[in-house]
Amino acid sequence: MAGPFVLEIRRGTRSASLLVREASLRSLPADISLAPARLELRSAGACGALELPPGLSLAPASCRGLRSLPGGALHLRLRLREAPGGAELVYNLRESLKPQKNCIFYCQSCGDVIVKERKFLRVLPLPSENWSALVEEWCCHPNPFAKSTLHPQRDDCFLGDTFFLLNSENESHVPEPPICCSETGHHASQNGSTLKSKENTRVFCKRCKTILGETISSDTIKYYVTELIVQPSEESFSPIPRSQFVQSMVAQCLMELSSAKSTFRFTIKGDDGKTYILIWLLNSDTLLVESLGSPSSHNVFTLFGDTFVPNSGAVGTWSAVKVLYQPCVKSRNKELADAWENDFGVHPLKFPSETCLELLLILGLSTTSLPPSLQCMNSFQVAFLKM
Repeated sequence: MAGPFVLEIRRGTRSASLLVREASLRSLPADISLAPARLELRSAGACGALELPPGLSLAPASCRGLRSLPGGALHLRLRLREAPGGAELVYNLRESLKPQKNCIFYCQSCGDVIVKERKFLRVLPLPSENWSALVEEWCCHPNPFAKSTLHPQRDDCFLGDTFFLLNSENESHVPEPPICCSETGHHASQNGSTLKSKENTRVFCKRCKTILGETISSDTIKYYVTELIVQPSEESFSPIPRSQFVQSMVAQCLMELSSAKSTFRFTIKGDDGKTYILIWLLNSDTLLVESLGSPSSHNVFTLFGDTFVPNSGAVGTWSAVKVLYQPCVKSRNKELADAWENDFGVHPLKFPSETCLELLLILGLSTTSLPPSLQCMNSFQVAFLKM
């Protein structure tokens, strides 16, 4: 039997939404049994069960709203007796990148060493991209920072929303042409960016040719957080599946920005200046618990994508964010994208264009793993990004 259960938990409200997949309902009637720490489904002589992780306890008597969804899936809501804490993150950049600690930067795609062992004296957050314009609005005198640039010194690392800046002085590993090739004209002035595209240079991984970032000046390189893994020098490289990594980094960006700036709408932009996705953050306190069932069930994409090696009875537990999104490729949703572009309440996030397309595919797969009636909300598509 395929893994029958998906449990969407809201830690803040101590509530849960249970989905029983249609593939598990071989025939009706079906018997669903709920205990505080276990879910069980019996249908046509087959049985599927989900043992809940420690710290999670259901209140069976609180079940309500049982309904059959188009396609045969079942959906109900219930309360929790005990709400668990958040699951461990797939990868935490801020934990790996700390002052006074030796670290190595690897290409996330192939594991090649990009930046050899470095120890930073300072790891500092950067202000928002429009900080200079804000200073002009608040100052009653000429902007004192008008001619200033925030470039890291030799032992500095500056963290932005979706990137970090490193000083490349005296670094022999910095990519050289043709690995680092000039880009002219890809960043059109249409996005109003203060960076001049003709002065930027893309940085590629020497081994797999993945775009890692771009040079900002003769001694500063910007690397995107979705393209590099930073690990302590005493640890060996631990590969993370690409889908997992992209989801985790984007989800963390959304959650951190929504918490710090009280903004919940985002445009996902490529390094070519185009808008690829509109994202509306719906929930950031979600915990997903999914039973993945037998190996035969793994020909269908689950909410966890490429996370697990198929094995009987596997159960996945992940912190996640629930989002609404609209794709904008090939001029889709252009009017809405233009409206968001001019809305001060929308925060832009920039990634390599290839990564934007990867993210759009991940969102699409997450949407199709849901029953048709749960795939859309207010003309937006629904998806989860696990952390």
